Formats: sequence, structure tokens, C-alpha cells
Amino acid sequence: MLKHLSTAYALLPRCLLSPTPRSLSRTCRLPGRMEAAVVRCLPGEPKLTISFCLGESQKHMLRDQDEALGKVLTRISNTIAKNHTKAKKSKKNRDQEPSEAAEPAVVKLFFRGDEVPDTLPNSEAWQDGAVLQVGEVKYNIQRNAPTFTTAELPVSLMAGFPVCPKLEVEFGDLQDCEFMWFKENSTNTSPKAAKEFPAQDGGWIQVGCERVHVPSNQDIGFRLKLHCTPKDGNRSGPSKELVSEGAVEAGPGVCTSDNRHAYTSKVAEWPVVRVVSYNILADIYAQTDLSKTVLYPYCAPYALQLDYRQNLIKKELAGYNADIICLQEVDKGVFVDSLTPALDAYGLDGVFRLKEKQHEGLATFYRSSKFRLLSRHDIMLSEALMSDPLHSELLEKVSENRDLKDKILQRSTSLQVTVLEDLMKPGRKVCVANTHLYWHPKGGNVRLVQMGVALQHLSHVISDVAPGAPLVFCGDFNSTPNSGVVQLLGETAVPQQHADWSSSGPEETCCMELISTFPPLLSACGQPAYTNYVGGFHGCLDYIFIQPESMQVEQVIPLPSHQEVTTYKALPSVAHPSDHIALVCDLRWNP
Repeated sequence: MLKHLSTAYALLPRCLLSPTPRSLSRTCRLPGRMEAAVVRCLPGEPKLTISFCLGESQKHMLRDQDEALGKVLTRISNTIAKNHTKAKKSKKNRDQEPSEAAEPAVVKLFFRGDEVPDTLPNSEAWQDGAVLQVGEVKYNIQRNAPTFTTAELPVSLMAGFPVCPKLEVEFGDLQDCEFMWFKENSTNTSPKAAKEFPAQDGGWIQVGCERVHVPSNQDIGFRLKLHCTPKDGNRSGPSKELVSEGAVEAGPGVCTSDNRHAYTSKVAEWPVVRVVSYNILADIYAQTDLSKTVLYPYCAPYALQLDYRQNLIKKELAGYNADIICLQEVDKGVFVDSLTPALDAYGLDGVFRLKEKQHEGLATFYRSSKFRLLSRHDIMLSEALMSDPLHSELLEKVSENRDLKDKILQRSTSLQVTVLEDLMKPGRKVCVANTHLYWHPKGGNVRLVQMGVALQHLSHVISDVAPGAPLVFCGDFNSTPNSGVVQLLGETAVPQQHADWSSSGPEETCCMELISTFPPLLSACGQPAYTNYVGGFHGCLDYIFIQPESMQVEQVIPLPSHQEVTTYKALPSVAHPSDHIALVCDLRWNP
């Protein structure tokens, strides 16, 4: 029973639930208008929920679907009588007057003008359009009406940066929902004031009507309010009001991505595909003492905070108008609570691969108007090496050095593989790979083995589920242009004499020739001077590799200038959210 209750309660419209610290909601009763009662009833579920406002309190009733209607109506009547008795007792205590016995309230359900029989089961009685009469108040029954099951505003709001609410709707479509944004007239911004005065009449000015709102400098110091109505076509559900916990704050001014957005102001036209690869710096790494005191001591502490960096990341990604985005170092919570709602508002769906034993992983987003997700083929590279017969030959060679084998097997490095179908030309597919290879500067031998496993797996996936599909391979390979990994990708082979085989010393040396399963791949963005720029290191570690026989580079979006990167000494900074720089390019996909 408790399990069913908690499940049903979680699915109730948030406007019918208590406010959370992150957002405040309220329902408004309009004079002369029939009240709404929301009924959630799905086939196969044992319970239904009935939610409506009774007096000054919100009622949420969880009842059996096969229960007789009369029991519910009696329960409502008894609740009213009980409340009436309590009110009378309270008045008696104040005025010392005798209380009168409460009269039972008339509670009936009507459908198309006829009273619904008390013996009818709940699942049949509570029809859409029915009318519940409780005393003199009437309620219009909305069965399975469009309902926000999740509705939250971000904690941090900055002028010039998109505010993307986290919204999930049941029985509706976010594309159909209506939105109205307001800013308050006064600068009372304390959280306590937000709770006590969530929406004073006349205290708000409308400033927008889109799902995403970008506050202006004129909004600095003011809270925002979002009034949103869930819809499915012309059918509407109960509206929801959210008031920001804090006020809009000033942004950092010019960001390193602003000039780049001049090249990506519009979505690329088919058959051109815009691809982004970006290590966004996981919060679990940005907030360590090592990061604050050793890796990024030059970065203002507030600029390492997740809420601040997420504002910059969402604005940057939205401004690229990309068709495919591959991200590394994505915190699970960031994917669910920040990136997914934000990028969904800009037309992208996403998938996530959590790195084993870690709280971060890989995310791939794709434009839903251009691509359809066909299949996923993610692996953990060390597990695949040990268990998949595809890699038996490589495993045999690696096993010759036990120390190296143990080090490789300790790594939780993953490969995210997503097969997409081109909606503009059904049947045409592309294989998108995304990875973040082992980080250690002396781990070239480990990375070579990891890449060997990745290429073998990708070759098998393409031949098995998407024959002829081109490969787009993105990621933070932690490999400079002269590394064995880049040579393997670009030249298809790494000789046994390559220096990377002994990168971690003689104890872990492994001499073998490694052959790629693909023809030579092309680094679409070339070999920039650096894609990672921190206080003690700068170099090219990130890549987007393509098959040049299937795709040609139409445009490479220029990286930020050296002056922009070093304005605050290094990365990350108040103007750049990560220690890496996003790679962005337009690829012409041969029809």
C-alpha cells in the first residue's frame, strides 16, 4: 500500500504538491469558475488518484480502481463533516459558545447531466467531463489531463544566460505547452519572502512567452516567475506557477564562446551535420582541494561552482545549434537535471553512459528533427577486452605483461556507441562514438590498448547493425598529435617500436604491432595548438575523427583566440566553464 501511495504521490501534478525550496507553486481559485478535479487512472494500475481543492486545503485521494464510487463520495462527505466539527470546536474554545452538530454535505457525481450510480467502480465512474458536486461547489473532472510531474527552475539565474526549467509532462507534449515569464516589481529577493509572498497580484511584469527565457540586465536583482500550462494539442491541464528562489545576478560579460556563435547562429542545412565534442569538466573533479589549490588556483572559487558553470555550458551549447553533441565528464545529476531539460528545449534528445565506479560519464545528444535513435552499443573497454572473443588476440598479447594487464583492467574507461538514422533520408545511418581515454601522462600504452578495443568493437557494430554507415568518433583521447593513438587512427597502424608502448617504464612495456580495423580516419578539426589549457599544461587532447570517403569538412568553427583563453591566465575561468575547449565542425554527409 505504501509503495503504491508513494508512486502515485510522485506522479501528482506539482502544482498540487507542497512547494520545494527550489520552486514555489500555487493554484488560484477564480470566482465564478468551476473548480478542477484531476483524476489519474491508467489501465493495469490497481489505484487511481483524485486531487482537488477542498476549502483551503488540497486533497489527494488514493483509491482502488474497482472500489464502488459510493465509498469515495462518503469519504469526501465525512471529511467535510470532520473539518466542520474541528472548526466549531475551535470557535467554542474562543467564544465559549456551544457547537452545533455538522450536517453531512451533499456529495454527488454527475456525467452528462445524470447522477452516476454509487455502485459503479471508480475506474468507470470518474470519466473526463464528469462533474463532482460537493455542497455548493462543483468540480469539472479532468481524467488523465496533461500534467506536469516535474517542474523546477534552476537555482542560479544570470543575465544573458538561458533559464531552462526542468519540465516533465504526463499525458501531454512539452511542444504544446504554454509559458509566460514574469519579473517582480520589487527587489525583495530573500528565500523567506519568496515562500511567504510567491505571487502578489500586480507585483509582476510579463517579460517572455517562450519555454526558455534569457534575462536581460534590466532583470538583475529581481526574481522571475514562470506560469506554465501543460497541454496536449488543444487539451489543457492544471497550470503551474514557479517562482525563482533567488534573484537574477549579473553575468560575466563576454564569454570565450560568444565570438564562436557568430559562425553557428543557424542550424546547419541538410546534408550538413554540425558536430560538437566537449569535455565539460565534471563537478566531482572541479570541487576537490587539488583542483582549487593545485590544478586551477588561478580560477575564482565561485567560477568553479557547478551552478555558475552550468549557466555558461548551457549557453555555449545552445549557441552552437549542433546536430550531434558528444560530451565527456558529465555528472549524472548534471545530465538529468540540467543538460537534458536545457537541450531538449533546443530540440535535442540525449543518452548517457555512466562510467563504472564513478559519478560521471559520457553523454551524446542528437537533433530529434534530423535523427532517430536506432540502437546503443556501449561497453566498458576493460570488460570487453576480457570477455568478448573479438579481442582475444589483443588480450593474449597484453597478457604477456601482467603489470600492464592489471593496470588496464583497473580502468573503468567506457565507450559510448550510438547508431542514428537520418530522418531526411530514411535508411541512412551514422555510428557516433564517444569516449574519454585514460588520463595519466605516462599512460600511452594503456590508451593504445583501449583504442584497439574501441576500434574493433566499432567495426563489429557497424558491420552487424549498420553496414556502410560512416563513423564519427569524438572524445577526449588524452593523446597529443604525435601519440600512438592518433597515429593508429590516422595511419591505421602503430609499430611495436613506438615509444608509447614503453610510456610507463620497462616493467609495463608491451611491444606489439597494432592495426586499425578502419581505413585512415581524418581529424575533422585538424590539430589545434591546444584544446586543453591549464596552468601547468596546454596541448591538443580532443578530436573529432571522421571517414573522409563518407564525410567532408565543410567548416571548422575557430577556437577562441589565445588572448581570450589567457585573459584570466588559463582555463577554467569566469568566462569559460571547463579546462577544455569545445571542438565544433560542420560535416557534409555525402548523399
